[in-house]
Amino acid sequence: MPNNKNPKYDLEERTAKFGEEVIKFANKIPKNPITISIIGQLVDAGTSVGANYCEADDAESKEEARILWQEAKKLNLIFNSITNKSKNKVS
Repeated sequence: MPNNKNPKYDLEERTAKFGEEVIKFANKIPKNPITISIIGQLVDAGTSVGANYCEADDAESKEEARILWQEAKKLNLIFNSITNKSKNKVS
C-alpha cells in the first residue's frame, strides 16, 4: 500500500503549484523602485516553468523538448538563487 504521508502528483500540477507559490512569495516582498522590476522578473521566471513544461511535453521532436527542458531548468536555478538571496531580507 502506498505511503500517504508524501502524496505524489504529476509534474504539470507541481509546476502550477510552484507558480502559485512564486506569486504568493512575490506578494510578500516590500515594493520599492528597485524591487518592482525584480518582482516582475521573479514572477515571469517562476510561472514560465509550468508553461515550458507543457510546451516540452507537447514538443514534436526530442530536440525541441530538450531545449525547453533546459530553459525550464535555468529558470528554476534563477528562482532558487533569488529565493536564497532574499530569505534573509523578507520576514
